[in-house]
Amino acid sequence: MSQFTELFPAEFVWGAATASYQIEGASNEDGRGESVWDRFCATPGKVRNGDSGAVACDFYHRYHDDITLMRELGLDAFRFSIAWPRVLPEGKGRVNAAGLDFYDKLVDELLGNGIAPYVTLFHWDTPQVLEDAGGWPARETIDAFAEYVEAVSARLGDRVAHWITHNEPWVVSWVGHGWGHHAPGRQSDADALATAHHLLLSHGRAVEILRRNSPGAQVGITLNLDNPYAATESPEDIAAARWVDGLHNRWFLDPLFRGSYPDDMLEAWAEIMPEVRDGDLELISTPIDFLGINNYTSPLVAADDNGGRSRIVRRADVDRTDMGWEVVPEGLQDLLLRLHRDYQPEAIYVTENGAAYPDVRGHDGSVNDPERQAYLESYLAGAARAVAQGVPLRGYFAWSLLDNFEWAWGYWKRFGLTYIDFATLERVPKGSFYWYRDFIAKQRLRAAGEAAA
Repeated sequence: MSQFTELFPAEFVWGAATASYQIEGASNEDGRGESVWDRFCATPGKVRNGDSGAVACDFYHRYHDDITLMRELGLDAFRFSIAWPRVLPEGKGRVNAAGLDFYDKLVDELLGNGIAPYVTLFHWDTPQVLEDAGGWPARETIDAFAEYVEAVSARLGDRVAHWITHNEPWVVSWVGHGWGHHAPGRQSDADALATAHHLLLSHGRAVEILRRNSPGAQVGITLNLDNPYAATESPEDIAAARWVDGLHNRWFLDPLFRGSYPDDMLEAWAEIMPEVRDGDLELISTPIDFLGINNYTSPLVAADDNGGRSRIVRRADVDRTDMGWEVVPEGLQDLLLRLHRDYQPEAIYVTENGAAYPDVRGHDGSVNDPERQAYLESYLAGAARAVAQGVPLRGYFAWSLLDNFEWAWGYWKRFGLTYIDFATLERVPKGSFYWYRDFIAKQRLRAAGEAAA
């Protein structure tokens, strides 16, 4: 059994996270439009094994069963995203009532089971029709996103108390538009930078809309952040780690919290920067109630001897997940401390943290995953140490409730607390599911005991 000694505050929020395209399925039902991920998956060679999210976990039809799983876990909250093409099949204009009805019922059922909905408005499924018209590199997409946020928050804003505007704008910008590994598959640094700026601008617009349509709600954004460590104390390695920090972290944190892009990165990208108009940075830095962070690993960085700015050094003494990502729990602790010190967000949530491992069912049908349990425990210990040092961490969401469609990796990589047999869609709670359930229960019991004492 766990030897976990740290204690989280009694009001700490325990959750699990998902995303619409990764779990919902029903991609052609009830008037849903095509997304860039539908198109990307249909393009040969883009997704492993030709997989797609057309069925995924079939959450669209099975969410009642999955809420039962959430109750068994003892979750306070469930983070999910809304599929933009389900609500506005043409990206803007006509609202699809059936699409909004689904999320309306989902929110009500969560609340009826004592589970708070934490709603992400954009988790990468841009309507394909908007991509065809220019996509995120085009400034006009900001207006379409604002229209979508207006429609969703007008319907759900009376019941949803926590909104996340965007998930991981760095991934959308660089992995989707700079390097082409994700939808829409563009390969342009200029498109990546324009996408990043327009995502941030649309975030600012969304905050204003949500404040109006969902008064009293908490509004934030989720960034995928890591803590780059210099491989040595040489000036060259330190400079390389700072470059990676600028690319991964500061390019989004600085405009959100300081109203400016970092000078060193502006200089590096001067020739391909998108237009930044008067008022843009003021809008981007509209105050938010919390910062969501997704953290899985933290890189060790050295100077690149071949003329590049940096290279990632493989550590010799750490475990690795099935993604090849190094298990660096101190990275989460150091990241939380750095955010608190340098940016002072009002509150922080770990909105994703978890690990993929090659899970298999045993002869008795169970799924034993001690590596995932050890991973979660070590990262939670790091988070608890940060809380003890004054970081305003308010909650933790394990990624993910379910094995799901893992983007370009298809169904090969399993992150879930619950095993999905993708042939039958049977749900099988893993060992980590029961570990997390017991961990949450023990934390609540200890917190109640502290309060009584």
